[in-house]
Amino acid sequence: MVSKKVLIVYAHQSSGSFNSAAKDVAVEVLTAKGCAVEVSDLYAMTFKATATAEDITGKVKNADHFCYGEETKLAWEAGKLTADITEEQRKLTEADLVIFQFPMYWFTVPAIMKGWMDRVLTLGFAFTHEKRYSQGIFKDKKAMLSFTTGSQESMFSANGINGDMNVTLWPLQNGILHYCGFQVLAPQIFWAPSHVPSEARGTMLEGWRTRMQGLLGENPLAFTPLDCFDGEKGYQLKPEVHEKHAAKEFGLTVGNHLGKALPPNNQMKAGV
Repeated sequence: MVSKKVLIVYAHQSSGSFNSAAKDVAVEVLTAKGCAVEVSDLYAMTFKATATAEDITGKVKNADHFCYGEETKLAWEAGKLTADITEEQRKLTEADLVIFQFPMYWFTVPAIMKGWMDRVLTLGFAFTHEKRYSQGIFKDKKAMLSFTTGSQESMFSANGINGDMNVTLWPLQNGILHYCGFQVLAPQIFWAPSHVPSEARGTMLEGWRTRMQGLLGENPLAFTPLDCFDGEKGYQLKPEVHEKHAAKEFGLTVGNHLGKALPPNNQMKAGV
């Protein structure tokens, strides 16, 4: 049996943090299961967060009107991206599973992790106009978010002050991971660990440890396949898709809900 390769993209400043403990559990369990695990510790690496012309070695095509996507695509094709980007792209190319471990900042990933996504997931390498979503470049890879919140779970509900966590996760899971073709595993959410007793934090980590045992065999979240959209009509859902789901209570996904109620847990649990 071929050993699976796992990349953990980790963003926390402190080795004493809960996020660090969650990362360590993943490394320990997955390594014990025979996986080859690499960790990109972004703060320790002082990873550059900003996407700029400095990410390209040598001359750019149009310095007067610099377009990051186009220029980095050309640089990727020519082997002229900077070493920090190409090293992360190597890790990603080799990985069967990518875990993003982070504290949620302002309802999304920390800037340093967003910078990793901006700079590493370059046009051409991670996606093209033809190869995206269900037909994406990384369709044979799995990815997932594992993160801590500062708010209690009830605050991220449909009736909570922060709104529905399913909606919060849509831009990250659909707009970045699924866009690049990843099979997106259900997120691992550690609800407000800094506001609970140490025993409760220990229980959270044990739950994560248990999930790790079968993580590589989990089914991914459901997203609407690309062929359900009409590319000649602005990538709108095809009429037959509407007809097929007309009598159903909920929409397809959080993002494509057909004017119906949002499907509960669509971005948080597989098989719903």
